[in-house]
Amino acid sequence: MELMVPSTKESIKAVPLRHPFRWAAAVFLFVLAIAFIYDAAHRKAYDWPTYRKYFFDSRILAGAVVTIELTILSMVIGVVLGVALAVMRRSPNPIFRAISVVYIWFFRGTPVYVQLVFWGLSTTIYSSIFLGIPDIHFGKIFLGYHFPLSQNTPIFFLAMLGLGLNEAAYMAEIVRAGLLAVDRGQEEAAMSLGFGWWQTMRKIVIPQALRIIIPPTGNESISMLKTTSLVTALPLVTDLYGHARDIESVTYDPVPILLIACTYYILMTSVMMVGQYFMEKRLSKGHQELKVVAVG
Repeated sequence: MELMVPSTKESIKAVPLRHPFRWAAAVFLFVLAIAFIYDAAHRKAYDWPTYRKYFFDSRILAGAVVTIELTILSMVIGVVLGVALAVMRRSPNPIFRAISVVYIWFFRGTPVYVQLVFWGLSTTIYSSIFLGIPDIHFGKIFLGYHFPLSQNTPIFFLAMLGLGLNEAAYMAEIVRAGLLAVDRGQEEAAMSLGFGWWQTMRKIVIPQALRIIIPPTGNESISMLKTTSLVTALPLVTDLYGHARDIESVTYDPVPILLIACTYYILMTSVMMVGQYFMEKRLSKGHQELKVVAVG
């Protein structure tokens, strides 16, 4: 009896799986989205004429500029201080580690809105802030500097400082996670070559950790842009949401004004998301090239 062995040269015809329920769910969601858009376009409560009237209002545009300024300046403070705190937490010095841990514990443990309220009241609590060594001077040169605080202190500065110091606690954890992701052998190799601890962190560890730190930093920047709406806790700081509330108090029609604010926030965050995408793509490309060189 001869055994019939199937030819290995015979091509296999692959039949793709059908997903009727997946397609049905997709069609249902698409129809639902179209129905919502159609309903919103004809619903009087949204008051689209008022939306078009105030969309390019000078107050809204000015508020958007303040929001962008607060986001950029607060993130600069948060990133710089966050890196310092993360490095301090990995320092062999126990005092540096303790300061970093207490700072992160406090600012992550209290709501940012409450912190901003305290920053608004800081001028009534402290008359000035002194940085340096008190009561020590050489001739007319004092080892320190007084920053006077008064009712005329720019509230924008306090809002920026409050947001930045709060963000630093979260950035410190992001940076620390990136530093921990770098292989410990990199540090040991640098130490064996005579590098000091700070030199190892600056030239070896931190550059390699950037690939891991950048994506969540982009997310934090987007989150910061939306968090700026909480500066309403401080008087006289009018960002995008603050100006929207001012217009609401005049028109007595909050829905279209809130829609305008949402539209501006979506536009600004979309631009930031596009920038984050290309930055991550560039970092990923560099990482892939590094792997190819290492394998070669």
